[in-house]
Amino acid sequence: MSETAKAAVTVPSLRSRKRRTGAVPIVMVTAYDEPGARIVSNAGVDIVLVGDSVSNNVLGHQDALHIDTDVMVHHIAAVAQAHPHCLIVGDMPWMSYHLSTDEAVRNAAKLIRAGAQAVKLEGGRARLPVIEAIIRAEIPVMGHLGLTPQSVLAMGGFKVQARNIAAADALLDAAKSLEAAGCFAFVIEGVPDVVGAAVTDAIGVPTIGIGAGPSCDGQVMVFHDLLGLGSRTPPKFVRQYAEIGRIATDAIAAFAADVRGGSFPSDAESYHGSAELGEALS
Repeated sequence: MSETAKAAVTVPSLRSRKRRTGAVPIVMVTAYDEPGARIVSNAGVDIVLVGDSVSNNVLGHQDALHIDTDVMVHHIAAVAQAHPHCLIVGDMPWMSYHLSTDEAVRNAAKLIRAGAQAVKLEGGRARLPVIEAIIRAEIPVMGHLGLTPQSVLAMGGFKVQARNIAAADALLDAAKSLEAAGCFAFVIEGVPDVVGAAVTDAIGVPTIGIGAGPSCDGQVMVFHDLLGLGSRTPPKFVRQYAEIGRIATDAIAAFAADVRGGSFPSDAESYHGSAELGEALS
């Protein structure tokens, strides 16, 4: 791991990381607990995202709509226990920033108190008042545009967005407006590669892509997708780097076989009492 990777990552250090200025691309990976965050941090990742994707990747739901702020607080606190060098970004879950700006600020503060160093929320220009209020409270905000999973019902499923000129123009306009409001970076998800490139070129803060092509200023991947721990068929944009799920299943099956066959625990894996203790108990 490089010395740069070991240094603590902060919002100011990320804000200017544009590839067009020669910056190294940003790497973001999700984590939902202390072991995951420790692994991600030791791998030299820049940002650990405690995503609302904990809903489907850890808790077994089909989407991200089934968790609330308390669930996010629980997982952010667990991630923070790893004391990662990465910047910890906490997702604001569905309905935690939709009702009022005051409630949104209170919920953002809960994530910060749990250990997040910034929050991420989804949506375009409609979210401007909320973003401005949270930033006024001195809480850094990362935007999320394109395919926004909390809008899965309105979108009719997990579908690629901004496929036509009007939709792409609207996304570009939203990115510029949210940047002006103070967002320090954006996740751009599920858009054509040319749209990802256009947004990246149009704004002065980093874009972090997921299914948005190679031109973004960084990339994000879900921990479980990257390591082969998920039960679903991975999306097209996922590159799986290991099959930890299969390895773990094989390991536990071997343990079960050893128990049933009588080879576990062995003499070396047992604590031994004295002969006198054995005689007294017989």
